[in-house]
Amino acid sequence: MGKTTTAINLAASLARTGSRVLLIDMDPQGNATVGSGLAMREIEHGIYEVLLGEISVFEGVIETGVGYDMLPSHPDLSGAQVEMSDLEERDYRLDRALTQLGDGYDIVLVDCPPALNVLTINALTAADEVLIPVQTEYYALEGLTSLIETIDLITQGLNPQLKILGLVRTMFDGRNTLSVEVSDQLKTHFPDKLFRTVIPRNVRLAEAPSYGKPVLDYDRQCAGSQSYLALASEVLRRTAPSIPGAGT
Repeated sequence: MGKTTTAINLAASLARTGSRVLLIDMDPQGNATVGSGLAMREIEHGIYEVLLGEISVFEGVIETGVGYDMLPSHPDLSGAQVEMSDLEERDYRLDRALTQLGDGYDIVLVDCPPALNVLTINALTAADEVLIPVQTEYYALEGLTSLIETIDLITQGLNPQLKILGLVRTMFDGRNTLSVEVSDQLKTHFPDKLFRTVIPRNVRLAEAPSYGKPVLDYDRQCAGSQSYLALASEVLRRTAPSIPGAGT
């Protein structure tokens, strides 16, 4: 549904506004890590060691060279779910670790795994808000219902402050009747949560990850780049005044 694409390109776009941005890759597949120009197999430390308490957040952070910092994934992260099962406060490992950041970053984005597990729960427990990418196809609506139910469960127990920042339509094709119909349904059911910005299907967006770059560094003038810059502006307006400079 454009989850990792949105994480990478929103991070890059927010960084272009002058915000200090950290992107955390909580997905064992490591697509956000690779898409940010990092070689997963060459990474010595990352989110895996942070969750297990072996290193501090700052020891795991890497400068990507594309505007934002990264707390990268690693293949070993897939085993963290088992290793964390016996740890104290296992659902709060990320939340506790991020307190070390202090005022080091204006925005921290977390790219979650595509399934509900202890890694996803850690991300939702640590987060202030959730941004939900929704592909404009029928099955995405079915998944959206389940996700909102999960968020409700998290707010009832682990993180009462958690809120939905908004829903962003991704992979939109205005020539496709189903895309238009799904978009209209989202407008009807989530009028106050739906971002105005729509992320289109775009060849440059699809190509950029294979070069290890956000689309802004690959082709700044393409429709995908312009859409994510617009989304970044909307995000800043919605999060003001919690982020310095937001809305300016």
